[in-house]
Amino acid sequence: MSDRGGAPVSYDVIVIGAGPAGENVAGRCAAGGLEVVIVENELVGGECSFWACIPSKTLLRPGEALASARRTPGVSAAITGPIDTQAVIERRNYMTNNWDDGSQKKWLDDSGIDLVRGVGRLTGERTVEVQLAEDGMAQLTARRAVVIATGSKPFAPPVEGLSDIRTWDSRDVTSAKEVPRRLLVLGGGVVGVEMADAWRGLGAEEVTILERGEQLLSKEEPFAGVEVKAAFEARGIRVITGASLARAERKGSDGPVVAQLEDGSVIEADEILVATGRHSRTEDLGLETVGLEPGKPVAVDGSLRATGIDGGWLYAVGDANGRALLTHMGKYQGRLAGDAILGEEVEAWADHHAITRVIFTDPQVAAVGLTEAQARDRGINVRVVTRNVADTAGASVYGEGISGTCCIIVDDDRSVIVGATFVGPVAGEMLHSATIAVVGEVPLARLAHAVPSFPTMSEVWLVLLEAAAAERGGVA
Repeated sequence: MSDRGGAPVSYDVIVIGAGPAGENVAGRCAAGGLEVVIVENELVGGECSFWACIPSKTLLRPGEALASARRTPGVSAAITGPIDTQAVIERRNYMTNNWDDGSQKKWLDDSGIDLVRGVGRLTGERTVEVQLAEDGMAQLTARRAVVIATGSKPFAPPVEGLSDIRTWDSRDVTSAKEVPRRLLVLGGGVVGVEMADAWRGLGAEEVTILERGEQLLSKEEPFAGVEVKAAFEARGIRVITGASLARAERKGSDGPVVAQLEDGSVIEADEILVATGRHSRTEDLGLETVGLEPGKPVAVDGSLRATGIDGGWLYAVGDANGRALLTHMGKYQGRLAGDAILGEEVEAWADHHAITRVIFTDPQVAAVGLTEAQARDRGINVRVVTRNVADTAGASVYGEGISGTCCIIVDDDRSVIVGATFVGPVAGEMLHSATIAVVGEVPLARLAHAVPSFPTMSEVWLVLLEAAAAERGGVA
């Protein structure tokens, strides 16, 4: 391979970005017999493996397990001490392989996929230039396709003083070596609530979430944010909604953060996590050389091809196209893009109609498809059926005080489910049944024959469907 600016090296497919979405494209194409190279400037495996999904859920799991034990009569009395925080951090380090991607690199090797470490950018049609990590340049050309899979990065709001002080972003909070005594979380979205929950469970004395909107988890059904807030406050997490940060400063290089809100009140913390959203990482990819706008999500069609590109050789998957900023949706798109590159006819459907998401707080929030508001915005004749997981015998078996709202969003004209949300312990494990119902567009009358086992919390499906039938005079 030319690694010092010599003649270009040609591949069937060039993938820029070795996160889950990029790996899935590369793997699919290589399995189909194509010659593939993947370009990555950091760790093979990307954000999810090393700074997001894996470490964050590893940090959350001990608190969830402890809460479950405390809700179980007879077991709660056996809990005699706090969580071993150092053991949790060591487990987190193990799960991230101490931020070494050797095992991921081995998978590429075993799959016959070449790896070029460096910063890749487009220089024109089917051409990619790589600033190599070990110095020098490489010139690559694609015989068939170039795939952008560069993910996303955190967005920081323009708050006075915030950019001048040391803050935590999503990477810092999942790789921290010590528990902060006082943590201020800016933003009540998924990252904000999960990390507030995790570090409170691991021993942070004071955790405050500051959300400028009126509720936590604003993209989900309103009851989800309400129930998570109530659970947080019961565990000593302070939640402030409808308030914005006006300015921030840090007392000395390692002193506490002083955050002043717009109403003049002040919050002091040892660390501040900025969790106010993410945006596609496309600003320095050379998109302008092919007529696209840098810094914006790459618009794609149903086959994940970039729109407005003659010849259909450019693809974008995962967070880079902005359709659904979730690891599993990026992997889904990666598989479809790989199939499209191999010549199959594909159409991405789930990232418009059946996006699955799980928020691993206690209680968990699990949802698929449309919320009620989204369904009404699409002009669907909506019927909402709502019940509580506490209405099942499984909830009583699981422990004391188990509750959580569950709802299905029904397209009443077609009598099919277009969305569902579950709140409660292990809600994420109940989600796939709803996903199948949404994707399969299974009529409610047919779903009534899907009998949940007794006594499981999945019997909430029976409760929901019986309620739906009663509302329609006994016919689902």
